[in-house]
Amino acid sequence: QVQLVESGGGLVQAGGSLTLSCAASGLTFSSFAMGWFRQAPGKEREFVGSIRWNGGRTNYADSVKGRFTISRDNAKNTVYLLMNSLKPEDTAVYYCAVYLGNWRALSTLKDEYDYWGRGTQVTVSS
Repeated sequence: QVQLVESGGGLVQAGGSLTLSCAASGLTFSSFAMGWFRQAPGKEREFVGSIRWNGGRTNYADSVKGRFTISRDNAKNTVYLLMNSLKPEDTAVYYCAVYLGNWRALSTLKDEYDYWGRGTQVTVSS
């Protein structure tokens, strides 16, 4: 079955950096777009960014654009989220997800993603 496992979360001071990883198994990883989402306490899960199957295109939420970068290594079945200039408002549980739909699409909608990891906590202190 499809499994996604996030890692790399932790506690960091504002202005710092973290890199999250998401290791995938049980699917042809290189064929599908991947997304990152986050959920802060008491809030809806929100889109962070996504990357096309070959890494050729990415898109980001306005709140993270210019600070976060998504990349992938299809040989390792892993997608990454590099987070720079972190802010306290970035504190959330971060999830990766796989999109099995149209290969051209880079969906921002959580309901369009098919499988999810369990998440990793990122806490940014002020």
